[in-house]
Amino acid sequence: MASPLFSEKVLEKASLGYGSERMTISGTLQKLGILMCILLLAAVFSWDAMASGKIYAPSMIPIGLIGGLVCAVILMFKKEWSPSLAPAYAICEGLALGALSSMFGILSFYALALTMGVLVVMYVLYATKIINVNQKYIMIVSAATGGIFVLYLLTWILSFFGIQMPFIHESGMLGIGISLVIVVIAAMNLAIDFKLIEDGAAMGAPKFFEWYASFGLLVTLVWLYMEILKLLLKLANRD
Repeated sequence: MASPLFSEKVLEKASLGYGSERMTISGTLQKLGILMCILLLAAVFSWDAMASGKIYAPSMIPIGLIGGLVCAVILMFKKEWSPSLAPAYAICEGLALGALSSMFGILSFYALALTMGVLVVMYVLYATKIINVNQKYIMIVSAATGGIFVLYLLTWILSFFGIQMPFIHESGMLGIGISLVIVVIAAMNLAIDFKLIEDGAAMGAPKFFEWYASFGLLVTLVWLYMEILKLLLKLANRD
């Protein structure tokens, strides 16, 4: 199955003016490693700034989140800018995540370890074909992901009017169950990311797609980490 992202028409258009070099799986993994190192360094910086009580530290959370969102939105329409914007996204998210994570101490390390564990498990399930990423799988996961986005958007809009969505942020069984479902859906998106990387390399995507594909995988990992951290916080508050 060829991903719509790597259809022949998309690849033909994207290849114009970008030479003969093509995307490879190893090249994409290298780019992912670079992005994760950038994110980690930015996170360490903001974590230290928060721990040291720097006056500017709290501002890194909204600045990082907004900056990351802007980069992600631009890349939806300008994939060829990914060699520049993917590292910028990693810096922004690193600043935000480091500052946020410093508030939760050991839970942040648990969340990071679990995120990496889920990444490995999902890759094994994908590589061994236990998970079959076909068109039906992509449609179901994409629809569920879109539903979560709409739910979070609605929650954000209602918060401006002082209205809180029930159960979403609560530490009761239903709130924990909702977080668990979201974690599962975020994890299932990893398999789609693996498929996109594989399809891109197989169909000869332009070299810059290595940055775009690694960016997409990083976005999923950031989301997964945040949802696991939320789940752990709910479990801790329940105790």
